[in-house]
Amino acid sequence: MRIIVVKGSGRIRRSLLLAASLATLAACPASQHQEVEMGQQSAAQVLQYLPMVHDVEINRYINVLGDSLAGLADTRDLEWHFYVIDSPEINAFALPGGYIFVNRGLIERVDSLDELASVIGHEIGHVTMRHSVKLQQKQQAATIGMALGCVLTRVCNAAASEALGIGAGATFAAFSRDAEHQADSVGMIYVMRANIDPRGMTSMFEKLLAERRRSPEKLEAWFTTHPIEEDRISWTLDAIDKYDRRWLAGFTRDSPNFRKFKKRFEALPPYPPQPTN
Repeated sequence: MRIIVVKGSGRIRRSLLLAASLATLAACPASQHQEVEMGQQSAAQVLQYLPMVHDVEINRYINVLGDSLAGLADTRDLEWHFYVIDSPEINAFALPGGYIFVNRGLIERVDSLDELASVIGHEIGHVTMRHSVKLQQKQQAATIGMALGCVLTRVCNAAASEALGIGAGATFAAFSRDAEHQADSVGMIYVMRANIDPRGMTSMFEKLLAERRRSPEKLEAWFTTHPIEEDRISWTLDAIDKYDRRWLAGFTRDSPNFRKFKKRFEALPPYPPQPTN
């Protein structure tokens, strides 16, 4: 039996021991039960390590929207969970088993329902295509949830960085370009099934690329974990052009409930101080 000695703070020791147990699943494809368990354990770490938006109405809206998309995408009857991380970084991520995290900084850049739905649909695609569980199975030396916290928010104190070797964190959290393309493809389908305009995906990509040109440091976390180049915009435009414009006109681009959600979002208090161990 291999003995693992873990040094560091109590929280880091517990997290590293949990990561060691998760690593034993990497030897073979995970069952659905294992996938859900991996997601639960990793989500618990993220929720412990990172600040969350706790506004009841905001969380209700993001879960209703997420469930409306996941219910049309999921064929495995997963229990889905959607969270808003109280971080200014522009990012989002999917954990195995149906755990989706979207940063407050990303939602602040969204101007319409279809843009937000495209982000959530894309992340749902990573779960339904099992990209998330396959990526997590490869991680045998990192603390899954805490590493995600560092990469998603760029907030890592010295103790966490040292324990995680977080210099490799970007590689840890990045899906392949093929996986990103597949998540775009199925995410667009999920959005249309929910009668939401797929053109929100294109406008969101264009917005992120434009902001990267203006302020590349603000998009560092997003582009590290979600490689987006002009060819992905071209692909979405080509895919949408296959549909009749009159048919697309019947899809929802925005809604009064989304506008209420955004107004409530704008009234949130300032961002919390950086988390510490």
